[in-house]
Amino acid sequence: MQSFLKDLFAGQTYDPASFFLIAGPCVVESEELVLEVADTVSGICRKLGIPYVFKASYRKANRTSGTSFTGLGDEVALRMIDKVRSTYRLPATTDIHAHEEAALAAPFVDILQIPAFLCRQSDLLEAAAATGRIVNIKKGQFLSGPSMKFAVEKVRHAGNEKVMLTDRGNTFGYQDLIVDYRNIPWMKEHGTPVIMDCTHSLQQPNQTTGVTGGNPQLIGTIAKAAIAAGADGLFIETHPNPAVAKSDGANMLHLSKLEELLVQLLKIRKAVV
Repeated sequence: MQSFLKDLFAGQTYDPASFFLIAGPCVVESEELVLEVADTVSGICRKLGIPYVFKASYRKANRTSGTSFTGLGDEVALRMIDKVRSTYRLPATTDIHAHEEAALAAPFVDILQIPAFLCRQSDLLEAAAATGRIVNIKKGQFLSGPSMKFAVEKVRHAGNEKVMLTDRGNTFGYQDLIVDYRNIPWMKEHGTPVIMDCTHSLQQPNQTTGVTGGNPQLIGTIAKAAIAAGADGLFIETHPNPAVAKSDGANMLHLSKLEELLVQLLKIRKAVV
């Protein structure tokens, strides 16, 4: 299971008994932003010995309002992500929303992320698998951990064994999500690394304002419980000023708070391993 992670983190300290981090802004807003976040987070992770994957969406296809920011343009944003990869020698990930986007995005990233709402889209999973990139499938808000075996099978049957699964909570009512931590060991039974999305699991969707809300003050709670439950990695969206972020600012972690949280998480993992 861990062989492709060793390749992914070549050049970084990688301890399978610890955890890795996928972090970055929700969307590519500017070159300055992605470089600032990558510089800060990579420096923290090098100091703490945490393997790091940079993340940012090159395009936001799933927005509540038709007037919400969707991106700077596909090639422009993808090249900015690739600049982060080359400048900081980091692996990177972005999400794709349609099967034709797989081949478009794959040359610029190491991991293709499948959004939760699309985790059952067979043609999308098969197209992502065909690129040979690692495929990170987010568990649908409407699915259980055990049922994600079918999504994993679709990627594997397409000839790609490099699969990861990410939990991001389950829909609770109309405007909230809850996290069932049983899904972490259940999804690990599929033979994949399992990641906890600590920021999207705190979203408050379906707001009448047309802008998704969130509870970022609980990011630490979600992350600590996930590490204690045995998550292999954490997904955290972070921004130097979430209040002005162009997407998901309501549930992102302020960049200045990341290091303190990671230090706490390393202590928890050391205690439970």
